[in-house]
Amino acid sequence: MPDHKSCEKRLRSDASKKQRNHYVKKSISSMIKKIKKTTDYSEMQKLLPEAFSLIDKAVKKGVLHRNTADRKKSRLNKYVQSFGTK
Repeated sequence: MPDHKSCEKRLRSDASKKQRNHYVKKSISSMIKKIKKTTDYSEMQKLLPEAFSLIDKAVKKGVLHRNTADRKKSRLNKYVQSFGTK
C-alpha cells in the first residue's frame, strides 16, 4: 500500500485511466474488425470515416500516439481501397 496521499490518488487515477484506455482501444479494434468482416465495398466506405474519427479521438485523449494512429489509418485505408479495385 502507498505511504503518501498523492500515491493513493495516483493509484485511483491510474485505474480510471486504464479503464478508459482499454475501452477506447477496444472500440477501435472492434471497428477495424467490423470493416474487415464486411465484404461490401460501399459499406466499407461508410464505416471508414467512423473508424478514422475514433482513432483521431484516441490521439486527442492521449490513448494512442499520433504516429501509431497514422499507421492504423493508412493500413486501414489501403485495405479498403484494395477492394475498390476488384
